[in-house]
Amino acid sequence: MKILFSPSESKSAFNNDERLDKRSLVFLDLYEKRLEILNIYNEFIKTSSIDKISKLFGIKNLIDDKSLRQDVFTKGLIKAVLRYDGVAYKHLNYRDLSQNSQNYIDKNVVIFSNLFGPILAGDKIFEYKLKQGEKINGVNIEKFYNEHFSKSLDEFLQDNDILDLRAGYYEKFYQVKKEHTSFKFIKNGKIVSHHTKAYRGKILNQIAKDNINSKKELMDVNFDGLKLVEIKKIGLKNEVCFEIMC
Repeated sequence: MKILFSPSESKSAFNNDERLDKRSLVFLDLYEKRLEILNIYNEFIKTSSIDKISKLFGIKNLIDDKSLRQDVFTKGLIKAVLRYDGVAYKHLNYRDLSQNSQNYIDKNVVIFSNLFGPILAGDKIFEYKLKQGEKINGVNIEKFYNEHFSKSLDEFLQDNDILDLRAGYYEKFYQVKKEHTSFKFIKNGKIVSHHTKAYRGKILNQIAKDNINSKKELMDVNFDGLKLVEIKKIGLKNEVCFEIMC
């Protein structure tokens, strides 16, 4: 089973001594395509005004210094699952998982990065800032990755059951073209963003611990703190709705 997952705006600053190359990321034959976006991003932060960079990052009152404009290809790397450290990733608690569970996540979780596009959780990436939905010099990033990476993703996912835990926005990067499962979370009858992010992480933690490899195994899991409400068939999607009980 493959799990589709969102990135987070919050990122860890930890690094190692490695630098980005073709072996750092999945889909080796598309590395040059990724470089098109990375080079555009790199040139933008090195040459643009601080106001334009602030808009791209979605951060006010940036200080224009050398670290802000560092060549991204000189930055150190860590696994994507460790680079992202927002709410979902904190509740995933990757570092405290067993080696087998970490390996499961590394190989089976596809994260849809706003900069790198679709990557595996075990792929290695550098620290970056990029506000969701921002264009770089007019380049629509999600459209770029949808156009150039969808065929490879189709092939990568074709023999697997799929659980889509992404926020809806990331469907712009890739739309699943086969039957798949998604989870919806409500509390007191309403969707609550913070709780949804937390439970995506908690669920991924439990799936990895249980080494879930099929839809059948997935549907047999009793997730802590969640009560099954209903299952809706929406096109190719089986939407499983859970009530958050705590």
